[in-house]
Amino acid sequence: MKYYKMQVAGLTRRLPICPLSDDLSIAGFVIFGDQELTVACAERLLEKVPEYDYLITAEAKGIPLAHEMARQRGDQRYLVARKATKLYMTDVVGVEVRSITTDRVQHLYIDGEDAALMKGKKILVVDDVISTGESLRAVETLVESVGGIVCGRMAILAEGSAADRDDIIYLERLPLFTPDGTPIA
Repeated sequence: MKYYKMQVAGLTRRLPICPLSDDLSIAGFVIFGDQELTVACAERLLEKVPEYDYLITAEAKGIPLAHEMARQRGDQRYLVARKATKLYMTDVVGVEVRSITTDRVQHLYIDGEDAALMKGKKILVVDDVISTGESLRAVETLVESVGGIVCGRMAILAEGSAADRDDIIYLERLPLFTPDGTPIA
């Protein structure tokens, strides 16, 4: 297996190069279980954070980051757009999403209680990696559909052309790769 070595939030990590198609590979960035990286990235992102009332992330890889950002900032609550409805959820609001790392259309859902919290509030969307922006767009649609105001978009990494966007705050650029693991400029 080939790896891409990168520095993020003052830490060095080796990311496995994973084939996405016959023409394209990506570097797998996973913060699950990497407490040191999650804590450091949350700290660095909070240095750049706009004013907000609530954080929201899409299930699942953004959850540790949103949790740690909320913990460090002293927020009492953060919100999660779920991939499936749960029995305890009421007055559910949902949207469709297709992500670069998922091979099918997915849905994101928010509970009615969380939807009510967002109405008229500044909502900061956070994620681990922003690539095509489809997941980001879905969360934004969800927030706006319940009357929330998207006040910012943050990620640890901006992958490929997402790094050229001026509406995303991120820590590092992550290239895309050829099938043999060569970074694409």
